[in-house]
Amino acid sequence: NGCNSGFGLNARSLSPPSSERSTLHFHSALQTGFHDRHQEGGREAKKKNFEEVQTKVVLAPAQLLWTTEANGSVLLRMDESCPQEAITVHQMFLTSVQKYGHLSALASKKKDKWEKITFSEYYHLCRVAAKGFLKLGLERFHSVAILGFNSAEWFISAVGTVFAGGIMTGIYATNSPEACHYVANDSRANIIVVENQKQLDKILQIKENLPHLKAIVQYSGALLNKLPDLYSWEEFMALGLDVPDKELDDIISSQRANQCCVLIYTSGTTGMPKGVMLSQDNITWTAHHASRAGDMQPAEIKQEVLVSYLPLSHIAAQIYDLWTGIQWGELVYFAQPDALKGSLINTLREVRPTSHMGVPRVWEKMMEKIKEGISQCGYIKRKLVTWAMSVSLEANLRCNSFLFALADGLVLEKLRAELGFTCCSKFFSGAAPIGSETLQFFLGLNIQLYEAYGMSETSGPHFMSNPKVHKLTSCGKVVPGCKFKLANVDKDGIGEVCFWGRDIFMGFLNMEDKTKEALDEDGWLHSGDLGKSDEEGFLYITGRIKELIITAGGENVPPLPIEDAVKKQVPIISNAMLIGDKRKFLSMLLTLKCTTSTETMEPTDDLSSEAVEYCKQLGSQATKVSDITGEKDKAVYQAIQEGIDRVNSRAISNAQRIQKWTILGRDFSISGGELGLYLQTTDLFWPILPHKWSLNLEGSQGLFYER
Repeated sequence: NGCNSGFGLNARSLSPPSSERSTLHFHSALQTGFHDRHQEGGREAKKKNFEEVQTKVVLAPAQLLWTTEANGSVLLRMDESCPQEAITVHQMFLTSVQKYGHLSALASKKKDKWEKITFSEYYHLCRVAAKGFLKLGLERFHSVAILGFNSAEWFISAVGTVFAGGIMTGIYATNSPEACHYVANDSRANIIVVENQKQLDKILQIKENLPHLKAIVQYSGALLNKLPDLYSWEEFMALGLDVPDKELDDIISSQRANQCCVLIYTSGTTGMPKGVMLSQDNITWTAHHASRAGDMQPAEIKQEVLVSYLPLSHIAAQIYDLWTGIQWGELVYFAQPDALKGSLINTLREVRPTSHMGVPRVWEKMMEKIKEGISQCGYIKRKLVTWAMSVSLEANLRCNSFLFALADGLVLEKLRAELGFTCCSKFFSGAAPIGSETLQFFLGLNIQLYEAYGMSETSGPHFMSNPKVHKLTSCGKVVPGCKFKLANVDKDGIGEVCFWGRDIFMGFLNMEDKTKEALDEDGWLHSGDLGKSDEEGFLYITGRIKELIITAGGENVPPLPIEDAVKKQVPIISNAMLIGDKRKFLSMLLTLKCTTSTETMEPTDDLSSEAVEYCKQLGSQATKVSDITGEKDKAVYQAIQEGIDRVNSRAISNAQRIQKWTILGRDFSISGGELGLYLQTTDLFWPILPHKWSLNLEGSQGLFYER
């Protein structure tokens, strides 16, 4: 599973004429690799090695490491430290069919029964879909946009698009019609695949303004109205029956690993969303090497089982569910569309996955539900669970509790079974930083959450943790074959995290300026994240460059540690946001833990059971957020102030102390604009929040509480 292992597939049968082989040029800093400087002879040797490796690989002609054109091609970051053969998605899939063809690949629940298809059937259906797209007029390097919840049809559409020479583009199911239009128009979508009537209605509102659109396919539910160029899934899959195999095979054979096949659209919080162009090599290399860094097993050793439920338009779920599933012969079960409204737990209990990934907000919600369940237990059972969790936490942190086996066998195994984790040995968290409270809570259940770190621009994880490589609050070590460095390191060893490797994206579609901002002249991708590494190579993310608060007095204040400290000291706090850029002192916006509507997923006025219990311990009878805000509940306000005082007592300077704070009447949410839609996590949209709550910040001092 190291960087020197090959993909096990010979691509010579797909070799192009010699005129198509890449003539490669490499920047001088790239020739020197990870280290800043080498002797001149070392540079020449590395350049020669790089060119020797590249000339053995069948690629489209390219002169640069980046492009912003959909039909462009790029140099690959291949050298002696990362020489694996570059292959296409089709080559990866064909190899898997040869090895895993008889194994079940996808499982969908139809009328309360799981229906499965094998890898051979999966591959065949992808070819049928590819022919259907060709019949509908899919042009080379134009997109098929997919709008809907995770399903076998989503996977088949995605792979079929790539087989047919198109670019697969996911659209978030929660997107507005206007947001759907931006993605479909920017990616030049020839075909849009929608889940149901609800998603179809969005596209019907905007289709007249999509000049490249030729057809719409609906994969779930009956068509309510028969419209021109609208097809049911069954009609679509029958379209390509008369498309010759040779026509599709010729297109597949012409594809090159350094050409674009996937677009991931990033959040538009600081401007319009950017289309992250990922090459076939980005996908196949990352699916192979990042997953093995996470200890995902090939099916010939043990078939991994997982549940697909996170948005596939995000790179985290797409690389974990779709592409890695093909690479290693995994069995993927599809959750119900209401998974995040409560049905996920039922699916987990039925499926009993061997590996499970969640974004921090999913793990946090699971933690809140478990805490609520424990609080409703009888006295003896509650005490037993609390004891077992404390023993497990102690054992996992210090590896020295002789009571651990008893606690785990007597209590914790049953709790994990209730969650559907009887067979699960790997629990991943990614897409945003996760709080230490959540990590320690799950350690109390003997569940180690392995953090991953990367970006859409790194095709997913660039750093991985696994059962053998992990540290609490660290996001792991760099994936073998990839590199990183810290730029502009300060006296505390903190610098900007920069990436290098085969997982680095091609560029932003049609955005040359943005691409050049992200990639420096030497080809390193700048993340905008601040981090530090320890002597063993574990990386710790400490914040964002743009989040750094610079007070009116010129003091630099990283907000994340202060916000986390407040939430740890005051358990009733859901979100904390530090304000103070260009101001004389620091203030903080707080929201309280509350319940979420199962229908709208919006925060309600009702406090969570954990928050209600916290209030009772203070002698407060509050059950709603509105019972507390506006200083109506003096006991809660005093407890919050005391918690903030404890945080302030540890501040390294007076400028880093919180002087004023206020409780907002509503928790942050996705629809409210404060939380990251593209992550489905509690990542705050920093450019938006201070502006949105400016009433509280300017000229309304009475809304703030201060000692």
